[in-house]
Amino acid sequence: MTQREKREFLIQKLIDEQPRYRELKVSSDEAEQKTLLRSLMNVRAPRPIGEDFLAAQDEYLREETARKGVTDLADLTPVGPGTYLWQGDITTLKCGAIVNAANSGMTGCYVPCHRCIDNAIHTYAGVRLRIACAEIMEKQGHEEPTGQAKLTPAFNLPCDYVLHTVGPIVYGGVTEKDRELLASCYRSCLELARQNGIGSVAFCCISTGEFHFPNQEAAEIAVDTVRKYKGNTEVIFNVFKDVDYEIYWELLG
Repeated sequence: MTQREKREFLIQKLIDEQPRYRELKVSSDEAEQKTLLRSLMNVRAPRPIGEDFLAAQDEYLREETARKGVTDLADLTPVGPGTYLWQGDITTLKCGAIVNAANSGMTGCYVPCHRCIDNAIHTYAGVRLRIACAEIMEKQGHEEPTGQAKLTPAFNLPCDYVLHTVGPIVYGGVTEKDRELLASCYRSCLELARQNGIGSVAFCCISTGEFHFPNQEAAEIAVDTVRKYKGNTEVIFNVFKDVDYEIYWELLG
């Protein structure tokens, strides 16, 4: 199948799952089809799905990522011993593990095409990531505490694993508790990586954006904590916005 044929097959499978979607009209426009497929994947509950869907999905997502362009850690230039700064789409980074700034439910963002990193990671990993997260949460029996971390396979992402961590949400001014919890996110991810023999970790800007932690202070905590606890783990500070790149560049010197 071509990418278009795979995309239309996946859309139809997801529509057929839910009677309320069966009157949806599927546009022939490529961009509109991509938006519809992402939306249907974003709102889908974590439940089993057929192997035919998974096979087509995996081929489709890997091709989409290849078209965006994959960046290999081996091709990056360090800014310090075992430390890198990279600006780009974390879903295209090939390394040991990438960090997902998750919410306490831990099964991803359900808002169609939301611009958060949680949504992007679940979209390009595919529906099995949400299923894997739901299984972890079912066994745990409660929401994920802030500052801890969980590990899953990366499925269709070019990295090997995803580390999911819930950062603090800032209401008003930043408190000392907020600072401690943010530092705990970085420590928890590094410790979980060490426990599982993961040699490299790419950190996003945890708790900034939707969780309102000020960018400068969040970056200072991230760099300080990683310097203290990284050990032999290679660390990539991944940024998307120019303002964060400038902040991290100054901090990493």
